[in-house]
Amino acid sequence: MKYHTIRPQEEPAAADGQARIATAHRILVVDDESAMRNLISSALVQSGYHVDAAEDGAAAWEALQVKDYDLLITDNNMPKVSGVDLLDKLHATAKALPVIMATGDAPEEEFNRRPWLQPAATLLKPFAIAELRETVQRILREGLEPSKVAQSYVS
Repeated sequence: MKYHTIRPQEEPAAADGQARIATAHRILVVDDESAMRNLISSALVQSGYHVDAAEDGAAAWEALQVKDYDLLITDNNMPKVSGVDLLDKLHATAKALPVIMATGDAPEEEFNRRPWLQPAATLLKPFAIAELRETVQRILREGLEPSKVAQSYVS
C-alpha cells in the first residue's frame, strides 16, 4: 500500500492550554511532497488525531476504499490523481466526507465550473500550523460537507 498510519504514542498535551481533541477523529492527509505531508501529519498527530498519509491521489483513493475517515486534507497538484480528481471520485460515489484542500494554487476555475466539488475549506500554501489546526477543528466541529458550505480560503 502507498499510504501509512500515524498514531500518537501517548495522549498529547494541548499546546495552547485548550482541551485535548478527541482521538476518535480519523484524518487522511494527501500530498506528493513528503516534507509537507509529514509536517501536516505530525501537527495533527500532536493534536491527538489518528492520521493516515498518502503520497498521491491514487494512494488516497485506495485508502478511502479500505477505511472510513472523518476528514480528508489533500493537495491539488499531484501525479496520477489530482486533488480535484479525488474530489470528483468522492462526489461520484456519494461519499459524504469533508475536505480541506491544502494547495499552493487553488483551482478556482474548476470549482466555478463544477461547484459541487468545492471543498469545505482551502488553505493556501504556505499556511501556519495554527491555521491548519483551527480549520480542522472548525470543519470537524461543524460537520461541514463540501456541498453545503461556501468555500473559505485561509492564506
